[in-house]
Parts: sequence; C-alpha cells; structure tokens
Amino acid sequence: MKAGKRHELFERLRAANPNPTTELRYGSNFELLVAVILSAQATDVGVNAATAKLYRIANTPETIIALGEEGLKKQIRTIGLFNTKARNIIATCEILIEQHGGQVPSTREELEALPGVGRKTANVILNTAFRQVAMAVDTHIFRVSNRTGIAPGRNVVAVERELLRLVPEEFLLDAHHWLILHGRYVCTARKPRCGNCPIADLCEYPNKPPAPH
Repeated sequence: MKAGKRHELFERLRAANPNPTTELRYGSNFELLVAVILSAQATDVGVNAATAKLYRIANTPETIIALGEEGLKKQIRTIGLFNTKARNIIATCEILIEQHGGQVPSTREELEALPGVGRKTANVILNTAFRQVAMAVDTHIFRVSNRTGIAPGRNVVAVERELLRLVPEEFLLDAHHWLILHGRYVCTARKPRCGNCPIADLCEYPNKPPAPH
C-alpha cells in the first residue's frame, strides 16, 4: 500500500472515531492491568462482567492479595484460564507492592517482568494507560494489517514493527485502537462486512465482494 493511500485510510478511521479507546472498563491503571491480564483468550464483555463485581470488593494490589488466590478465583471463574490468571495476578500484586510502591510501572521491561504480562499486554498498558506509542497486535490487528495491505507481516512481531514504521506519525498514538475496533466489528474473520466498510475502496484485500452499483 502506498503512503498516500495509508494516510487517507487512517484519516477516515479517525473521522469516524476521533477518540478511540479500549472497550475494557477500568478506573485506574491497576484496574486496567488486571483487566488486560484477564482478557487473554477471553472477550472484553466477559472480562467487564467479572471485573464489575471484583472491583467493588478489591481494586488495589493490597485488596486483591487480601482476597487470596482462592478468593480471587471465585470472582473470575467465568473467565477462561482463571486458575492461571488468578495465580499470576496475585504474584503481580506482590511485585507491584514490593518493587513499585503499589503502582503500575511505565516501562516495557518492568511490565514484562510481571507474571501474566507479555509483549501484547505491555503494549496495551503503555499505549492506553501511559499514552506511549505502542502496537498491541492481536488477532484482529494482525488480520486487518495483512488483509488490507496496511502493514503485512508473517507474525505478530513483524506486523507490530511494520505498523510502527509505516503508520503516519499523526495517527500512531491511536492506531492500535482504530485497527482493533475495525477488526472486531467490520473486518471480521469469516465474513468481513465490506459493504459497510469506510475504507473498502482503499483496501487491497483481493477477495472482497464487488461494490454494489
């Protein structure tokens, strides 16, 4: 995809949604961190349902630890992999208290040292909580980047690097949110909604249906 077309594509996504953000519900950086850890292989809707109840009784590292691992499991048992996630969240809370004064750190190295936090999770926190340029490439962003031709790559790290290199600077901060929402609601996996797509004429996907006359 040529640079001019890519710029127009992001201009349209911005015009449709000037202030994009995550669909996870949170009231602090810590709540966001827990929600993102829980969101691995789970839907944002499912995570929000669980955290709405959890955060009423525990929404700080100290109060999560006070719940204990078994208590936390009871609160998040509707979420996939809840046993592992509960263990990771408790361990993360202990590290936050011992090493970071109970606060969520703002560097990739410190974030990725937390149990349950990988590269994608760290990117979400850096971008959403601390407004740093970062691309958390999930299945939606990977699909949209390759399908449209915005930033093709053979794996998520390759796509992340290409997006950081190719997305025009003025759109970099919010590109992650635009792309994930586009993949979630328009450029869906099995049946992309090309007829309702604001960037269909710019997209280089070879298998999209012809535009109606």
